[in-house]
Amino acid sequence: MAALAVVSAVGLVVDGRVLVGAPIWAKPFKFSVSFVAYCLTLAWMLTLLTRGQRIGRWAGHAVVLTSLVEMVIITVQVVRGKRSHFNTATTFDATLWQAMGMTIIVLWVATLVIAVLLVRTRIADRATALAVRGGLLIAMAGAALGFLMTLPSRSRQAAGGLDAADTMGAHSVGVPDGGPSMPLTGWSTTGGDLRAPHFVGMHALQLIPLLLIALVLLAPRFAPLRDPGVRLRLLRVAVGGYAALVALITWQALRGQPLIHPDAITLATAGAILAAVAYGTWRALRPTAPARPPRTASSADKESVA
Repeated sequence: MAALAVVSAVGLVVDGRVLVGAPIWAKPFKFSVSFVAYCLTLAWMLTLLTRGQRIGRWAGHAVVLTSLVEMVIITVQVVRGKRSHFNTATTFDATLWQAMGMTIIVLWVATLVIAVLLVRTRIADRATALAVRGGLLIAMAGAALGFLMTLPSRSRQAAGGLDAADTMGAHSVGVPDGGPSMPLTGWSTTGGDLRAPHFVGMHALQLIPLLLIALVLLAPRFAPLRDPGVRLRLLRVAVGGYAALVALITWQALRGQPLIHPDAITLATAGAILAAVAYGTWRALRPTAPARPPRTASSADKESVA
């Protein structure tokens, strides 16, 4: 994947072709970089297993194989100048698209197996256990959102584009793919875009464990973070807030609303989530009152005599 990212970066420079409003090599570049992060994180998580290592190893092999097949298909279609996703224009294109769907299902199931193993694994540090399990479960939910994109797109059929009969599914909601979009991400600025919650959800796999690492690194300079209980409480707030964020932007996309143009309801909900996270953070950082020592029998007798 790292090598393919370099090849795709070169393609972005030397190949000026544009497909569905984006440079044709942008998709393999973004996918290969994403798979680098995804597979490295899963590889680290597999080292935490205390039982079921063989099953985890085979699940890891399945992730490697299916992601490789996925990237081969995407790259073949780029070389051909064709869409890889949602393309049913010819029998060959439809076969490749169906193969991609099968590989993603297998990849998701393999990741589910790893998640189950990690949930059952005893991890000594509770904050680490929460960061790993919470990040992995949110990432799986984010990955599952990708299946919504494969449903038949009413917006494209209503738009009556030239490729309406040659595609099944879409990234955008309420508008056809290929319209005005955000720089770098390519997410629609005129309608909803399911790639936003898909991306944010999947990268919980890296961001939540990275937050724990940041808390540990800051502990020498910030006294409350030296307490493992404080770090655990902060991670609980982060996991809950992150899950709420993914739910919010999924709801926003399904309503056909661009990520960067939220309406009053979306803003109000985002404000409520932000307030809840701020309050939870404040509560998590508050020092806990020391437990009162248990009263001994002798002291109780003295008090009764007095």
